[in-house]
Amino acid sequence: MSARLPIRLVERPWGRTSLPAPFVVPAGQRIGEVWFEPQPLLDGLLVKYIFTSEALSVQVHPSNDQAPAGQRGKEECWLVLDAEPGARLGIGFDRAHSAEALRAAARDGSIEQLLTWHPVQPGDFFYIPAGTVHAIGAGVALIEVQQNSDITYRLYDYGRPRELHLEAGMAVARSQPYPPALHRQVPGSGHAVLVDGPLFRLDRLDGPPDAATRARFDGPVLAIPLDGAVRIAGEPILPGQCGQAASLDAVDLSGRCLIAQGC
Repeated sequence: MSARLPIRLVERPWGRTSLPAPFVVPAGQRIGEVWFEPQPLLDGLLVKYIFTSEALSVQVHPSNDQAPAGQRGKEECWLVLDAEPGARLGIGFDRAHSAEALRAAARDGSIEQLLTWHPVQPGDFFYIPAGTVHAIGAGVALIEVQQNSDITYRLYDYGRPRELHLEAGMAVARSQPYPPALHRQVPGSGHAVLVDGPLFRLDRLDGPPDAATRARFDGPVLAIPLDGAVRIAGEPILPGQCGQAASLDAVDLSGRCLIAQGC
């Protein structure tokens, strides 16, 4: 079995008609997401590239405890790869709001103005806990690592003809400011611990891992190259691809790479 995960191109109304190499958009489509299909070895995680030409919906995801029976919740994190001038991410609120005020704002569209909008640049990293109301703005390219769940409750969608989920979303939404500690700027080089549980781990490695990193990642891992060479069981995994390995010891890397693992 190949170490390289299969790719799925996902059309979105806010997607793009052209993407950076190595991705190719089929004629007539607007691709907003590139998914790496989870395999049994690590099916609890989903890795995506997201490319936006318009703002995504204002949305929220449930936790494991809040998700429908038999389904996972969705916590996620974003590493910004590229950002056009003025690009931003809406995460949380400037202040707390009552459930009634938030529901009314979702209905009339003013919820967009209530969000805290973060200007972004390459290297910005955000962890998004379940229950965090958020929206990805236009002109952003990022990698998302998340629990393997597609439960999304849309609260506002800029008039697009898609289903909204106001009551389900309000049942899980937290109308609080976003904790500043969950946002950081990742240095351009070196080893950075980005997420350390309880649902998954994520590190940015720059060259071979040290002993402490190998000890933390005990078991199967996903490798997402950012630049340079990654090989798993002799198979090259290139930037724009994602590979899975039975252990970090099976990953041979010389450049910068994200390593992910479910907890």
